[in-house]
Amino acid sequence: MTINTAQLQELAKEVRRDVVTMINKAGSGHPAGSLGMVEILVSLYFGILKKDEDKLVVSNGHVCPALYSVMAHAGYFPTSELLTYAKLGSRLQSHPERTRLPGIETTSGPLGCGLSQGVGMALAFNLDKKPNRVYVTASDGEHDEGNHWEAVLLANKYKLTNLILMVDRNSIQIDGTVEEVLPLGDLKTKYEAFGWNTLEIDGHDFSAIAEAVKGEGPLAVICKTIAGKGVSFVENRSEWHAKPLNDEELKLALSELGITKSASG
Repeated sequence: MTINTAQLQELAKEVRRDVVTMINKAGSGHPAGSLGMVEILVSLYFGILKKDEDKLVVSNGHVCPALYSVMAHAGYFPTSELLTYAKLGSRLQSHPERTRLPGIETTSGPLGCGLSQGVGMALAFNLDKKPNRVYVTASDGEHDEGNHWEAVLLANKYKLTNLILMVDRNSIQIDGTVEEVLPLGDLKTKYEAFGWNTLEIDGHDFSAIAEAVKGEGPLAVICKTIAGKGVSFVENRSEWHAKPLNDEELKLALSELGITKSASG
């Protein structure tokens, strides 16, 4: 499903509305990463992914409020279900579970595992001589995990031309900035040293995202994003990694987003 840039921008606004409302109603969630990933996820579901052919592995599963919202708007389930997020018995748990919801390829939560899963899928497609592509989203913080870098090595060994990694490079994680916790340095140079094609883009630019994924894998698209994008008091603040918005903060967030009503109306 492909829509024009103006429609994508309007949809991104709606997704951000959903994110802050869902997290407020649940009293839990990860607003910073979820708000920062909106354009990437919207781009994937509304223009990049070939439904029933390509696979998407969301390794940074804590951004699932944004993922669920985008999936609902793409027709995977009713948008009315979004307000069940993180409730007992809901299909929309605080980290995605593969068996609960159609379209979720892997259960995520433990960071650093998604690229390994994506490598396995991409290798299987190649062995079966199928043209399908595999997209993986990952946070920069999960690059702290050794398992991730083992997958980076393996993807190069098998020359997985059908593997695209999209890195959410917002430079914060739950304990502070990424450079304070475990410095990554020049991430682009590191991927290139591991034999990957690598691009750095503005992770909020729909055109840049669409153009970047046309490249051949293994391809790392380092998406420079703003954690908490669109809500000034959340932007670039690590304390909002996993902090829910209270009712007053929700009103302020919706006002800043230019929306007067929450997702519940």
